[in-house]
Amino acid sequence: MPGLTNTAEQVRELAEAGDVETLAAELLRLAREQTIWNRDWSPVTGVLDTRPEDLRIRVALAAVRSSEDWIADCLAEIILGRLPLDRHLDAVGTLLTRAAGFGTFYAYGLLARLADAWLGAGRTLPPAVVGVIRRTAHGMYGRDRLHEILTLPGHPALNPGEEWADRALADLATLGRGWDALVAHAVTATSAKPSSRWEKQARGLLDAVGHDRAREIISGWLALVGSPRTMPVVYLDDQAFDPHNALGVRGLAWMLAFLPARPESARLMGNLVETALRKVPGIGPRNPMVANAAVHALARMEGEAALAQLARLSARVTYKGTLKVLGTALDTRAAALGLSRDEVEELAVPAYGLTEVGRSSRVIGDATAELRVTGTRTSIVWKNAAGREVMSPPASVRRDHAAALAELKASAKDIDKMLPAQAERLDQLFLAQRSWSYATWRERYLDHPLVGTLGRRLIWLVGDVPCAYADGTLRRVDDTPVTLAEDAVVRLWHPIGRNVDEVLAWRDWLERHRITQPFKQAHREVYLLTAAEENTRFYSNRYAAHILRQHQFHALAAARGWRNKLRLMVDDSYPPATRELPRWNLRAEFWIEGVGDDYGADTLDSGAYLRLSTDQVRFYPLGAPENLAHAYGRGYEQWLRDGADPAQPLSLDQVPPLVFSEIMRDVDLFVGVSSVGNDPTWQDGGPDGRFREYWTSYSFGELSGTARTRRDLLARLVPRLAIADRCSLEGRFLHVRGDIRTYKIHLGSGNILMTPNDQYLCIVPRQAPEAGAGQVFLPFEGDRVLAVILSKAMLLAGDTEITDPSITQQIRL
Repeated sequence: MPGLTNTAEQVRELAEAGDVETLAAELLRLAREQTIWNRDWSPVTGVLDTRPEDLRIRVALAAVRSSEDWIADCLAEIILGRLPLDRHLDAVGTLLTRAAGFGTFYAYGLLARLADAWLGAGRTLPPAVVGVIRRTAHGMYGRDRLHEILTLPGHPALNPGEEWADRALADLATLGRGWDALVAHAVTATSAKPSSRWEKQARGLLDAVGHDRAREIISGWLALVGSPRTMPVVYLDDQAFDPHNALGVRGLAWMLAFLPARPESARLMGNLVETALRKVPGIGPRNPMVANAAVHALARMEGEAALAQLARLSARVTYKGTLKVLGTALDTRAAALGLSRDEVEELAVPAYGLTEVGRSSRVIGDATAELRVTGTRTSIVWKNAAGREVMSPPASVRRDHAAALAELKASAKDIDKMLPAQAERLDQLFLAQRSWSYATWRERYLDHPLVGTLGRRLIWLVGDVPCAYADGTLRRVDDTPVTLAEDAVVRLWHPIGRNVDEVLAWRDWLERHRITQPFKQAHREVYLLTAAEENTRFYSNRYAAHILRQHQFHALAAARGWRNKLRLMVDDSYPPATRELPRWNLRAEFWIEGVGDDYGADTLDSGAYLRLSTDQVRFYPLGAPENLAHAYGRGYEQWLRDGADPAQPLSLDQVPPLVFSEIMRDVDLFVGVSSVGNDPTWQDGGPDGRFREYWTSYSFGELSGTARTRRDLLARLVPRLAIADRCSLEGRFLHVRGDIRTYKIHLGSGNILMTPNDQYLCIVPRQAPEAGAGQVFLPFEGDRVLAVILSKAMLLAGDTEITDPSITQQIRL
């Protein structure tokens, strides 16, 4: 190219002057002006070929010293050309040390030559260098020499830099050859499932080291998986798994499943699934491959503990690939037991040592530990030998019964993880339309030691009688005990179709008995067809024209059982967010599109849109052709295959009222949680003020169904607050009178206006706003905005006592 031809003279002059630093800087500048491999570097290399080898070495080293990115390494590869590197081992060592600091070394040809020079001199590649060679060769073509180098003997089985691998490498130095062979076999786990040949060899290796010892050592290693990297590298996120070591994790997880089952092994695999699926910004789930391997291990383990983990994870995991593996595992168990999938999930919930609903007592040494489940929290209450409650386990328990104490604490943690999963499963029962015989229901829901802590806080239809549990028995809404036939059929009560007086009576009953439901049931929003929806007939625009944060919406949709794809700013088409309802033979669709056209401002580095706009909600028969819309918009249309006829959406009045209400409730939840209008820091309208009008209309506009339910509840709660004389509900706002100002808290967004001129007050809530909510009884869990509103009300009623300068500067203007 012309620029490099003209530069050749300058290169010659700098080379003759021995000005290595300036020469390296000039070549880097040229490399960055245009993609480095799109240039013809022969004019430059032609000059450098006439210079002494030492000069070229020094220029290459100067280039990589001045920059930490891959361009400098590729430039060094060009500068060095075919220079015999075995005559410059000091430089080779320096460049190898640099390469070891990368996740992937993009100058892979240079990396191979450096390794060959080092090995040719009879030296051993450092473990960190072997690591970068493995990561660079991983899953890529055209790197044959790197793969050949990795087949040479003497390399460590694992790459250093991750805490679990560092521990394993240190242990292998003392464990003996049998363990070397076991770990070497583990990293050959390159298939989705272990083959019979792989399993046979693994079982032989486990036999050689001893099953108990194998379980102890492998469990210790796997417990460390996911810890922050001990050796940070460029181009590999600290939270990401080393791809080579991840194979070792997969193999070790499989091996753990080949050993006799233990509850602690199942617990470890459940934790590993969650660790591997934890999301990393710009990456997504850390390592679905490892998560799937842990699920496979659980599927192979016998016993209640493994099945319980599978059931728990199936209610908590949202990553589609792993959720599918979990579903297959549970379906296989169900088929083997001759049960339905729903029945297996119900039977899979262990008691975790609880001997009655929400409670157990066990003697450990000379003390008694009482495990109590209150709401969704677990606590351990200790009593000493004299029967007096103490704050912590006695010293004798910690000293002489460490294993029993650890197991007790582990059981409490297991319960804390299982309870939210079971609450979510129960919340999904409304659309599942499950029913049970009375005896089965009592066993699995009302009297189950763990699930009973949730079931006893819900309303049930036993036969046709609505009832709930209080004071040791089932009671009607008027508190009279219920006498029921043993052949009665039990279902979960839903407010849709029930008399308004009955719904209000059950709300009173919950407050009278101070029962906090695990999710909204008596206070559940009911969504009926509006006049506008009767006019549009085939779609609802009730939640159209909102701006949502894409990633928050995506996570929430998955948690509620919807299928959605993250939208990228690329030339591609995407289906709407959908929820399939096989029991109703229906598919619900929520039409959404990416917002913006500025790559970088409107997207992440990955190209994923930051925000979405919302449109229609529709219902189709389950097998109807899929609708698709281009990433850049242009509307949805059906993708018809093989001459298939287009399918019309169902008329909304043909959708069962329960289905319509629950789907619209989901969509209301998506908007209510992920709308940018909820962000108190967005009063400027976000990037370039583009969303100011939307933010204002949402933050202080009409109330959604969820917000109206919130207003109804606040009407009952506010008179009981200590600050009741300072509060009043007026339209869309809770008015709070402070000593400095009066404040209007919006019941939908939780955002605040101040009188007399409706000036905006920005208060960013904490992650878990409990201060206000904790002082008042709430009849259900899960409404974070309600807790925020109560917390803000408590704070602002005493505005003269506020010390936070970010707030006082606003209210005293």
